[in-house]
Amino acid sequence: MTSHATVSAAIRAVLLTPDPHAKAMATRALVRDWRRGALAFAFETAMPDRPAWPDRPELLAPRDMPRRGKGGSERGRIALWHSLAHIEFVAIDLALDMAGRFGADMDREFVDDFLDVAADEAMHFGLLARKLRNHGSHYGALPAHAGLWQAAEETRHDVGARLAIVPMVLEARGLDITPATRDRVAAQGDSAGARILQRILDDEIRHVAYGTKHFLRVASRRGQNPPNLWNLLVNRHFRGALKPPFNDSARQAAGLSREFYAAVAR
Repeated sequence: MTSHATVSAAIRAVLLTPDPHAKAMATRALVRDWRRGALAFAFETAMPDRPAWPDRPELLAPRDMPRRGKGGSERGRIALWHSLAHIEFVAIDLALDMAGRFGADMDREFVDDFLDVAADEAMHFGLLARKLRNHGSHYGALPAHAGLWQAAEETRHDVGARLAIVPMVLEARGLDITPATRDRVAAQGDSAGARILQRILDDEIRHVAYGTKHFLRVASRRGQNPPNLWNLLVNRHFRGALKPPFNDSARQAAGLSREFYAAVAR
């Protein structure tokens, strides 16, 4: 049993764990403790402004990221798995911060759901880190995208904005692009890699569904139309562009109807 008696203290301790493998393992242990009732539903501990991260990978602005190279080369394959591992590593922190920062304003089901997401992201990171090792590389060997935590900083004061941006934009983007990546990896003869990507896709549908469910509750609480509120918050807080094509069937399966993003789904 963890020495942290409350869920917020336990979450903060994991967020401040820099080593990727240790963070993933600590996340899974935290979620096990939560599920068996060893952590109190209490939020007396503040979340850090940013998590602890390892010295490597070097984090670069998107414009400074090296080109990935051709997907069929070994170098290209390593770059692909490394970029995916980085996304999943930061996603652990995003899910933990969601539960720890906003759990007091929401409810136990909210914490259940986003700790479930954190456990999934930790598992995904473990699969991708092992995949990198199978290619003779490791997480941290290449530079990585510095902007992934930006969405958390931008939305740290508003659970509605955080839900709108992280699960309903960033993770939903995974629903759009993962199928093509999976198919490309399968076409290269990497059936194990394709299975990893299918597992991530299946889990991400559930993650987007959690985000959408709680966003609908926030919108109801505020007496606002959900698609209108979502568009307002995305326009205010998301610095990127929402670009089609969209995987409408996967988004619909997650409860994210086209009504939300119709204005940009040209």
